[in-house]
Amino acid sequence: MPGFDSVFASRLDPGETILWSGQPKQGLRLQAQDVFLIPFSLMWGGFAFFWEAGVLGLIHLNANRPQNSPPAFFALWGIPFVLIGIYMIVGRFFYDAALRKKTYYAVTNRRLMILKNLFTFDLTSFDLSSTANLNITERSDGSGDILFGAPGPMQWGASSGWPSSRNARVPGFYLLPAARQVFGLIRDAQSAARRE
Repeated sequence: MPGFDSVFASRLDPGETILWSGQPKQGLRLQAQDVFLIPFSLMWGGFAFFWEAGVLGLIHLNANRPQNSPPAFFALWGIPFVLIGIYMIVGRFFYDAALRKKTYYAVTNRRLMILKNLFTFDLTSFDLSSTANLNITERSDGSGDILFGAPGPMQWGASSGWPSSRNARVPGFYLLPAARQVFGLIRDAQSAARRE
């Protein structure tokens, strides 16, 4: 995977150098929490589509008898739920892929940096010498997540493609292609930073 040093170059402090830079795995991806989210999204979307189709059908059926027709409010009421259903069923996968395409990670001799630049510019950095609780989760293909803290009980839903979930999860480098290699590099950089 090519480095992305140029993305971070203007954001470095004097004397700071990049040791590694990269991105999460790209493309549409299923994740562990989708075992729960896919059935839930299908139930939500199915009910919302059924509601909207039923109301619109009744309105059309009773077009000549407005007194028997449900109020138009019911049709309008269902639209947000249909839109949420569409997002839950398919949209969140495309949002997640677009966000990962605009997410960059860097390890410098002083900091761990996460830059997200999808709709807004969001740069988060963590001091190497004071980031004490690093955790790694590896998958069978060698990819994994490096968390800058311990995952909480609701961590399973944190990278599900929900726009607000990015603030709910533990900060870290997610879906790294070679997580163990980057984890080792971070630990070496931490040791060096603490000796300075």
